Amino acid sequence: MRGGRDGKGTMDALREVAMEMYERMALGEAPTMTLPVRTKSNIGFDEKTSVYTYKDKKTIRKGAELGSAKRLLKALHVIEFIDDMIRQGKTSTLREMYYISEGWGHGKFGNQSDSDNLAEDLEIVSKKLREDFRLRPEEDGSRMIGDVQIEELNRRGDWMQINCRNDVGDSGYGIPFNVDEHKLRLVGHNIQFILAIETGGMFDRLVENGFDEEHDALLIHTKGQPARSTRRIIKRMEEAWGVPVLVFADCDPYSFRIFASIAYGAIKTAHISHYLATPGAQYLGITTDDILEYELPTDDLSPEDIKQLKAELSDPRFEDVEWSKQIDLMLSIGKKAEQQSLAKYGLDFVTDTYLPAKLAEFGLT
Repeated sequence: MRGGRDGKGTMDALREVAMEMYERMALGEAPTMTLPVRTKSNIGFDEKTSVYTYKDKKTIRKGAELGSAKRLLKALHVIEFIDDMIRQGKTSTLREMYYISEGWGHGKFGNQSDSDNLAEDLEIVSKKLREDFRLRPEEDGSRMIGDVQIEELNRRGDWMQINCRNDVGDSGYGIPFNVDEHKLRLVGHNIQFILAIETGGMFDRLVENGFDEEHDALLIHTKGQPARSTRRIIKRMEEAWGVPVLVFADCDPYSFRIFASIAYGAIKTAHISHYLATPGAQYLGITTDDILEYELPTDDLSPEDIKQLKAELSDPRFEDVEWSKQIDLMLSIGKKAEQQSLAKYGLDFVTDTYLPAKLAEFGLT
C-alpha cells in the first residue's frame, strides 16, 4: 500500500471495488466485501516488517443482509464523492464528508465513527490510503521544532524551503495532514535523535529551555494519541536519516498505548502499520520505576486504568519482558504520574537532570 498523488491510480483501484459489486449483482448475486476483524485478538507480529498487522480472521459484509447492504451502499457513495474531489482538485475533512452524506438518502452515515470506519474499509479493499482519497482528519498533525530542513508543496504549487527551528516561531512547524514525498521532502538535518512528547505543556517547557538546541534534538508534540501524519513523518525521518526515536509520555495505560501506536501500530490501522509504525522507537519515560526513583507526585489508578493495564498484559504489543515488569509494578503500587510531575524539582529539572540521565541510558548525550 503506497501513498501518492496518482489520482487516476486511486480511482482505478476504487472503481475495481465498485465493479466487483456490480458484476455480482449483474449475475443475480448479492455483493460482498471481505475485511479483517479489527480486534486485539486478530493482530500479530509480522517478522518481515517488525510491526503488528491483522491476522487471518475475516468478516464478510453481505449485500443480502440489510445492515451490510446499507454499508455497501455507503461505500459506493463515498467512492463517487472521492472521484468528484479528485476531479476538482479538492480535499475534504472526514467531518465534512459526514455532513455531505445527509444528501445520500439510505447511504447517510449514522455517526462520525461510521464515516471514519468506512474510509478505513476502503483503504483495506483498494490497497490505497486515506490521503490518496483526499480525505483528512479534523485535527492537524501537531508540531515539531529542531534543526531539520524540509521542502513543502504549498497550495499554489510552489515548493517552500523551511528550517523547522530557524524559520518558525516557538510553537514550531505545523505538520500537514499529508507528509508523503509528493507533498513534503526531507532535505537534511543536524539532529542526534527525535523525541516524541505527549503533552503540549512538556513540549513548550523543552522549547523554552532550549533543549532542542543544546542536545541537537527534534522535538515532536504528539498531542496525545498521535495523528497518522505525525506517525508517518516520524517513520519517514527515522528511515531516511537513521536517527533514534524516543517517546516521552505520562506514566499511565493510555500513554503506553501512545508508544505502542508509534512503534508497532494501532489496532484500528493495523492494515497500514508498515506505513505508519517505527519499530525502532523506544520508550524513554515516564516509567513506573521513575515514579519510585524520583518520588514523583502521583494519582491513584482508577478502576478503568486497572482494567486497561490488565488488558495491556495480553496485548501482543506489550509482550516484552520489560513492559510486563513496568505494568505489573504499576498495578502493584496503584499509582500513575504525569510528565509535568517532574516540576516538583523546579522548571529546569526535566532538561538539566532527568532527560540527560535518560538519554545516557540510550547512549546519547
